[in-house]
Amino acid sequence: MTGITPPSSAPGGLVKSVVELDRVVIRLAGDSGDGMQLTGNRFTSETASFGNDLSTLPNFPAEIRAPTGTLPGVSSFQLHFADHDIMTPGDAPDVLVVMNPAALKANISDLPGGGLLIADSDEFSPRNLAKVGYATNPLEDGSLEGWQLVSVPLTSMTTDALKDSGLGKKEAERSKNMFTLGLLSWMYHRPTEGTIRFLERQFRRKPEIAAANIAAFRAGYNYGETTEAFAVSYEIKPAPMAPGRYRNISGNQALALGLVAAGQRSGLPLFLGAYPITPASDILHELSKHKSFNVRTFQAEDEIAGIGAALGAAFGGALGVTTTSGPGVALKAETIGLAVMTELPLVIVDVQRGGPSTGLPTKTEQSDLLQALFGRNGEAPVPVIAPRSPGDCFDAALEATRIALTYRTPVILLSDGYLANGAEPWAVPNVDDLPDLRVEFASEPNGRAEDGEEGMFLPYLRDPETLARPWAVPGTAGLQHRIGGLEKADRTGNISYDPANHDFMTRTRQAKIDGIANSLPPTEVDDPEGDATVAVIGWGSTYGPIGAACRRVRRSGRSIAQIHLRHLNPMPNDLGEILRRYDRVVCPEMNLGQLSMLLRAKYLVDVESHTQVRGLPFRAAELAAVIQEVIDRAGTPETSVSAPANGELL
Repeated sequence: MTGITPPSSAPGGLVKSVVELDRVVIRLAGDSGDGMQLTGNRFTSETASFGNDLSTLPNFPAEIRAPTGTLPGVSSFQLHFADHDIMTPGDAPDVLVVMNPAALKANISDLPGGGLLIADSDEFSPRNLAKVGYATNPLEDGSLEGWQLVSVPLTSMTTDALKDSGLGKKEAERSKNMFTLGLLSWMYHRPTEGTIRFLERQFRRKPEIAAANIAAFRAGYNYGETTEAFAVSYEIKPAPMAPGRYRNISGNQALALGLVAAGQRSGLPLFLGAYPITPASDILHELSKHKSFNVRTFQAEDEIAGIGAALGAAFGGALGVTTTSGPGVALKAETIGLAVMTELPLVIVDVQRGGPSTGLPTKTEQSDLLQALFGRNGEAPVPVIAPRSPGDCFDAALEATRIALTYRTPVILLSDGYLANGAEPWAVPNVDDLPDLRVEFASEPNGRAEDGEEGMFLPYLRDPETLARPWAVPGTAGLQHRIGGLEKADRTGNISYDPANHDFMTRTRQAKIDGIANSLPPTEVDDPEGDATVAVIGWGSTYGPIGAACRRVRRSGRSIAQIHLRHLNPMPNDLGEILRRYDRVVCPEMNLGQLSMLLRAKYLVDVESHTQVRGLPFRAAELAAVIQEVIDRAGTPETSVSAPANGELL
């Protein structure tokens, strides 16, 4: 909190103060039919347009419609916004809005004591209370005295506001999320024009629904101004940002736009072959909107057909892409191996989720790393990269495309549910500043006279720098060549069972992938003082929680270094030397220690693994405590150290 501005008069004669805050975390929770995700997204968009830095965490059930009013049906949306740079959606909410008893029971343990709790009192009926095991009404029995409870009859106030709308009671009640959004917009001085335009556009074919939602939104805003239940409103000033044009963007949107940009910068048609799967389906939805940029989307009958079509498009000279999640990668494994053998460019996007099997479709995890690296038969090396934030998904898509086109290889891009559904402000780049990804197709035979091959096309005669083979578009005169999964003879590409040739081609394919490391920039190490003895290394979406934890540790007066990997195969050439600078290396992951195992094996560094697989991102406070403990141990003489009983720090 930074101060209180003078009180102002609201309609009705009430005098209300405006409290200035530097940050706030709000969580909206309700039934999966209460529109919490829409409400959160609209509040996020207005917050982004206001100029705050922000980070979001949507959390919803996998079922299309779980039983109403039950714990499995609770959907929530958490938003952290501030007047300064932030890295996570917040460890815990400052404000919790609950639309029913189930939402209260599922979320109240996360609200710190003294936090603001806003509850829709209309929904705390005996029937709804009984569904989740409340013997008495917690809004009335004193059990919530540790929080700032404000009971608001949101449902009945919404229906009262819409009594002249012509809608039935049930239809009117559906607008209570807009009433809630109006109230929050007043509380935090959010712009309102964008939401009104959105509702007009969203329901342009149902003007009566648009009018009802707008009326409910305005009623909620007016209620905030006139009620005695809220004596103050809050102001969070815009965050300082570099000059430029910004928009609010989710990870899936950013990744889709990155692929569109990659198609434009390469001059190739973009072809997506995909089968819908949570949480990757929004990439298919977004790309289907961009036909004007030479984008073609194909919703296949299954995962295997999706990648088969994408690889066929790559053979035909397009930028082939397929999107999926962990279960789909398992199904695509054989075709990924085919892309390795044929040495064609292909981008495979894996938006990871909780597993194994169907697992937790709407929850996040980082457990596909080893599958991405090794989940194929034979020696089938594939580059693997991972974005670190929703906005970074755009750049990661460009980088995956660069590697695929330059080295003629399939590339796996590992996003996850946290990045895919989360959002943040994103600086729209200048197209001219994006990398040039143009490629040259083979246009004539490449056989050399001195080798007696003049006039021949050698599909596996490689570029001496990248070891990439030429890319010949079918139908080009004189460039006919064999294609398929059987081993290729060096240079000619003929089918070969020769043992020496297989050994040579296997090692050459591996050397091509290893050589990608030569094109990578030096690894960035965030070590402000340069005297840290402990480093934290991570990959993917752990960047935000790790970064926030490091900030906390540094504010306590201790030094800590942060290393974050984008390229997981091959790893940067300088990584081993960097890791050996530190007495201790800690690796937090949302799996059971997959990167830690790889780093130990490759660099013989005793990496300490800290893991969780709860379907949720790490909390910064938790990681800060882990880092503090490791720093304390690094400062004491080394003795025999056994693993803690909980197994979290190995």
